[in-house]
Amino acid sequence: MRPGAAASRGGPASRAAGEERALTSVATGDAYEAELPAEQPRLWHVTLSVSGDEAPLGEVRRGLEQLAHDHPFLLTSRYAGDHAEIRYWEEARDLHDAAAVALRLWGEHRQTAQLPPWEIVGLEVIDRETYHQRIAEGYGPLPATPVGVHPF
Repeated sequence: MRPGAAASRGGPASRAAGEERALTSVATGDAYEAELPAEQPRLWHVTLSVSGDEAPLGEVRRGLEQLAHDHPFLLTSRYAGDHAEIRYWEEARDLHDAAAVALRLWGEHRQTAQLPPWEIVGLEVIDRETYHQRIAEGYGPLPATPVGVHPF
């Protein structure tokens, strides 16, 4: 049994001096759910990073351009011979939905856009307010200009 587990299960508090208390999760309850808007979609800024074996730059660029053509929501892509970064805005109900779409993007379009067989090595999904707060404070991802597909 973990230190402090008995206390978190309603048993007597029998922690020794200096012993840490176990963390427990708490259900949110109906009051919290009632405060949320009725599943309104929100905008999420997504940065997807992929990496793998070296590929010809021309093929990488052509694949990213095809992906952007097929899916005009793509804002900008940067690439090198062994890695790329794709940034775009996603409209989704919550972070989980936006992340799920982002994690499928590369694999689902690898064949149609003839993308390199790279793996996803990074994903950041932040809400619109956080994105704009970071920009205003001078940190975080720079605004995606120029839009399009560009080398690193």
